Amino acid sequence: MVDEFHRASLQGADFRGKNLAAANFSHADIRGADFRDAILIGANFRNTKAGLPIFWAIGLVVLSLILSLFAGLISAYAGAFIADLLSDNIYENLFFGILSLITLAIFLIIIFWQGLGAILTILAEVVAACLIAALAFLPENETGRNLVIGAVFTTLALTGVLAGIGNMAVAVAVARVMTLPKARTLAGVMAFIGAVLGVLLGVRSQESAYLIAGLIGLAAIASGIYIGWQAIAGEKKYSLIRVLAIGMVAQKGTNFRGADLTDADFTEATLKSVDLRKATLTRTCWFGVQKLEQARVEGTYLEHPKVQQLLITKDGREQKFDRLDLRELNLKDANLQDASLIRADLSAATLQNANLSGAKLAQAQLYDTNLTQACLTGAYIENWGISTDTQLDAIKCEYIYMQLPTKDDPDPCRKPDNRQETFNEGDFADFIAPILKTLDLYQTQNVDLRDIGKKFKTLDLFHYEGIDPSAAAIAITQLAENHPEAELEIVALEGRGQEKVRLQAKVAGNANRSELYKEYFQKYSEIESLPYSDLQALLLGAKEKDERIRSLEKLLESAIHQPKFYVETYQNQGEFIMSQSKGNVNISGVQGNVSGVAVAGENQTMTGVALGAISGSVTNTISQLPDSSESGIGIKELLAELQAAIEAESDLPDEDKVEALEQVKTLADAGQKPEDSALQKAAKTAMKILKGTVSSLPEAAKLAEACTKILPLISKVLLLV
Repeated sequence: MVDEFHRASLQGADFRGKNLAAANFSHADIRGADFRDAILIGANFRNTKAGLPIFWAIGLVVLSLILSLFAGLISAYAGAFIADLLSDNIYENLFFGILSLITLAIFLIIIFWQGLGAILTILAEVVAACLIAALAFLPENETGRNLVIGAVFTTLALTGVLAGIGNMAVAVAVARVMTLPKARTLAGVMAFIGAVLGVLLGVRSQESAYLIAGLIGLAAIASGIYIGWQAIAGEKKYSLIRVLAIGMVAQKGTNFRGADLTDADFTEATLKSVDLRKATLTRTCWFGVQKLEQARVEGTYLEHPKVQQLLITKDGREQKFDRLDLRELNLKDANLQDASLIRADLSAATLQNANLSGAKLAQAQLYDTNLTQACLTGAYIENWGISTDTQLDAIKCEYIYMQLPTKDDPDPCRKPDNRQETFNEGDFADFIAPILKTLDLYQTQNVDLRDIGKKFKTLDLFHYEGIDPSAAAIAITQLAENHPEAELEIVALEGRGQEKVRLQAKVAGNANRSELYKEYFQKYSEIESLPYSDLQALLLGAKEKDERIRSLEKLLESAIHQPKFYVETYQNQGEFIMSQSKGNVNISGVQGNVSGVAVAGENQTMTGVALGAISGSVTNTISQLPDSSESGIGIKELLAELQAAIEAESDLPDEDKVEALEQVKTLADAGQKPEDSALQKAAKTAMKILKGTVSSLPEAAKLAEACTKILPLISKVLLLV
């Protein structure tokens, strides 16, 4: 049963450690409530009012006024010390009075330039130097005694004035956090009263000293007011004052410290004086939240002002978020049109229904990210990091760019290649799915994807509403012959019966893919429209000339006679490796540039060949790993044990065994070159895929038990944790 606290008054309520998952706190008053370590997964905090209870708010106002009074009193009293030194006829004291004014002016310049943090160290050094010089090195006569007195007075004066500035800054910052304008005005009045008292109590010499002491006190008060104001406004150099003020106010405010707020919704809530430290904030919604900048968020992603603002407004249009850690953020419905997210980490974030049109997602990490119904039209996805757990359902995308434009390469590799065409509904998901396998394959071959991108790009040829295998095979072969400079090579074939067939070819980086696209379909249309007799004659002659046409024709016939068909035609160091995944047939290792793929007649036969081939490849790769030391089991033994467990698991289909063994090979490659960052990244993806494979098995399965023990050890040895 869901707990219902809608519109309830919960000031000071104690919910520590309670399970309140999916509870409804909308429009409730939770000021002063304690939710420490509570389970609040999916809880509704829409339009709630958090912060300090009224009693504690009044107490903090009083504290702010007291701090202001003492700030004025201390700074003016310390100023009286300097005034007395300046008014004294003794030469040594006059010297220290002038020295105090100069030093104080320098300190103020440092405070306004570098902040309070820098001045504390300098002040400590100055105080120590003055006292050591006064007590250890000055002569023991009247002049020496005057110098000692002057040094002590100087030390006390500087310390007092700076203490007054700090007190005033904290008082103003607290008043600003409380957002009480009258309290800020009263703080200024109290500081002035304190300064008058400090002057009256501190001055002991001529009347001119009153004016000097008063001016020093007022300067200190004004400086404190400015610093306190700037601290709450977000000035980083005064973060010490900000943290102190917010910490004081949040001490008795609403406390979510250590709570699990996964998928909680704080839309339009007021979160002033809230403690969110150490809370789990996975996919928490902060849209329209007020006063979040006055909450304690140290150690969370809310610490970054730019991230906080994005979460509150969900408007990041044309903004730069390059290299930012955006993991686990709730950016559902966010507008990130034309935003730059280069190398940003968006893993496990939700971008459902987000507008990413024109966004730069080059090298962005989107592992386990929810992109359901997001708009990616015109986005740049060069080397972006996606995995099988990246949710790409119902993506809205008319066209995509596979690379960022550069001076040397102004064409950012648009897909579809023909600039007059756009993706049909569902095309993007079909287009992007094979890329996962392509990336895995390149990574296991230790190939730098950036080098591939510079040399080769892909040409994707979509056939809707059926395809003539003979016409397509001849057209693609003629296209390759007419443009040898394009280095055209078929690398993938995907079919869904007569519904849709896609040919993917690799072409040289400088090839005009749009023109190649148009020429292919022009040739295809011409050949398809030929009378049957002419087509057969052309096909017979072409087959005699090039056996590759016969192979490609057979593949295309298979594609249109199966509900789902997928073939990859990459060559892996001379090995011919075939693999079959759920619903797809993947064949690697092809001779020739256009086709030459040998297709087995039955899926079962293909799977058996694939399993044997990948098993041998994995065994060979593991055998090349260094032997472990006598002190314990190393990566070589762990991977061998994992391979044996996969091959022996009766509950795992052969096609899934092939997939799992491919991931083991990736881990073995990473073990050979632990310093290679690309292999490390591939290994992390392999671990995720293996965990996903194991999760589908019964709990009693031997492989599930083995992976529970082995995978954490592999992560530790490969430094993946």
